[in-house]
Amino acid sequence: MRLEHKYLASFCLSAALLVPMGALAMRAPQDEHERHEQEERELRIYDPVHRDYHSWDARENEAYRRWMEERHEAYVDYERLDRKRQEEYWKWRHKHEEHEEHEHH
Repeated sequence: MRLEHKYLASFCLSAALLVPMGALAMRAPQDEHERHEQEERELRIYDPVHRDYHSWDARENEAYRRWMEERHEAYVDYERLDRKRQEEYWKWRHKHEEHEEHEHH
């Protein structure tokens, strides 16, 4: 019986020491928000037609939504489009990107 108390006491002591470590490992809500914002800033998409990269930010997302609306299509995440549709988007995007640059200058 004395041996069981020793194991129980050892278990309780271990648990008491591990709980604070677990609490430190949990992410605070603002950390999760910052990580999500960082991922959005770093998301880059390769355009195989024009052989360049595009940052997928709020501006690109807005252009993509405009492309979907022009085609009267329901919104679908870009990643879910098949390769042909992604290529169609980038062809459209490069054409409209030129117009955007002329409007800003």
